[in-house]
Amino acid sequence: MSYEVIRAHGREVKAWISGVPIEHAAIEQLRNTAALDIVWPHVAVMPDVHFGRGATVGSVIPTKGAIIPAAVGVDIGCGMMAQETSLTAKDLPDTLAPLRSELERKIPVGNGPGGDWKSERRPGRAEQRLRAAGKSGALADRLDRILAKHPKIRGDKLANQMGTLGGGNHFVEICLDERDVVWVMLHSGSRGTGNMMGNYFIERARESVLKKGVSLPDRDLAYFVEGEDGDFADYVEAVMWAQDYARANRETMMASALEAMHGVLPAFKLGKTAVNCHHNYVEPEEHFGERVWVTRKGAVRARVGDLGIIPGSMGAKSFIVRGLGNVDALCSCSHGAGRAMSRSEAKRRFTVEDHLAATQGVECRKDVGVLDETPMAYKDIDAVMAAQADLVSIVHTLKQVVCVKG
Repeated sequence: MSYEVIRAHGREVKAWISGVPIEHAAIEQLRNTAALDIVWPHVAVMPDVHFGRGATVGSVIPTKGAIIPAAVGVDIGCGMMAQETSLTAKDLPDTLAPLRSELERKIPVGNGPGGDWKSERRPGRAEQRLRAAGKSGALADRLDRILAKHPKIRGDKLANQMGTLGGGNHFVEICLDERDVVWVMLHSGSRGTGNMMGNYFIERARESVLKKGVSLPDRDLAYFVEGEDGDFADYVEAVMWAQDYARANRETMMASALEAMHGVLPAFKLGKTAVNCHHNYVEPEEHFGERVWVTRKGAVRARVGDLGIIPGSMGAKSFIVRGLGNVDALCSCSHGAGRAMSRSEAKRRFTVEDHLAATQGVECRKDVGVLDETPMAYKDIDAVMAAQADLVSIVHTLKQVVCVKG
């Protein structure tokens, strides 16, 4: 048995945490989640687990006939995309600053209406690209139906934020794998519209549970019941929209990143491997002979043969992986290294000089504004990978040479 069992009142908690630290607050959150009657058959915990809002980041929560909106979170559909290219390390210029600048010009970053819009990219270009792919109109029509029922959710950010990165731990990277092949990799989700949907339905779930008089160990574990709550179907419609929007957002940014690459290195082609996977999402699946709603909050689906992406920090290795279909882990794996400390603690503990040393050889921001994302704020990615050796196999090992942070 490669997992540890965390004692809880309720369903079992199976945790792949051998050799990886886990804080007490996260253990208590896991126990609270496992105590819910709707959870079945057990909670699976990934090695990047850490304390989160409502439920731990790095947990897989299967529920019968119910969904916990706060477990899905507000960064609905957040995930990763990676694209192999025909380039190798010898094709890269000696100075990577122009490539980083071109990436920043093509892909707006930050948390404003459309990133920070310091980029020179023409507004509407992402929308044009989506329309050509037949996606923009469908997303807009679906959103209109959701807003007609729930007008408190604003939809004005749909076009403005499509193809933008956001802030925090979202990033775009140029990486080299173990063969010295160049990859483009990025991390983002459903941006402001998904955030508003998440917060809106989290509050409605709290109100619903309060009206029923249901006692919860944490109010953020409030849930909608299928067939009982009128909001259940509306939440499913909204969360599926946000997940589709997040995937399209990554595809749009990848197209922009590849344009940036062509601007600096015009002679390259796409490689054979591309991966686009969510790691904050919910979907119906079958496990142990039962249909359940599986919420992966900071976890990646890893059925037999599934390709996934497990990034380290902005100074560490990342991995393209293939799922092994471990049924006890509910066919899942980690979504990254996982934070070792809070953002405020990282800013308090580390200096710009520490960050410079940790990101040596990477063309990236080296200022106080990214100290909360410095590599030391994260768990050891090698330890995380060792703890989940029976969940995934490693296909490629990547190391970034350029990192653009929001």
